[in-house]
Amino acid sequence: MKYLLAILGLLILGTSACAQIPEERPLIMNPDFDHKISHTINFTIPTIGAKEAWENRESVVFLDAREEEEYKVSHIEKALFIGYKNPDYSKLDVLPKDSPIVIYCSIGYRSEKIGEELKKRGFVNIHNMYGSIFEWVNQGYPIVDKNREHTNKLHTYNEKWSQWVEDNKVQKVW
Repeated sequence: MKYLLAILGLLILGTSACAQIPEERPLIMNPDFDHKISHTINFTIPTIGAKEAWENRESVVFLDAREEEEYKVSHIEKALFIGYKNPDYSKLDVLPKDSPIVIYCSIGYRSEKIGEELKKRGFVNIHNMYGSIFEWVNQGYPIVDKNREHTNKLHTYNEKWSQWVEDNKVQKVW
């Protein structure tokens, strides 16, 4: 009986977890990558696609929620480095709480966690870039290095995660 209840509980939890994935999500070029992302993040922060983020790049504040080593290799132009393990929220003290913010990391997990903290701190116009910097480069949008020069290098966290960067022009670094 205990096993039956445990299995029933897992089925109920599994069903509710699947229901949290929105039917309509921003475009991801690779359906397998979309599946990976949608089963990694919790959708606690509204998402924005790379295309929409690009189209609004002049009116949003980009926050990079990766580690400094990743940011130095490359990042979205004008993105503020906030970090993940030891985020520096003081950089946001000058921003009004209703500033349009797009947070990104590698695929969206770390940026979602930082977005949750920003929400607790009173920010109200936050979006997690779905597919984050990986999808940004997959769709052909530019990145810059620590010297603000355009680059084709992207820190892909590690070899396993690098599989999700499919643009052959991108040099994967980890």
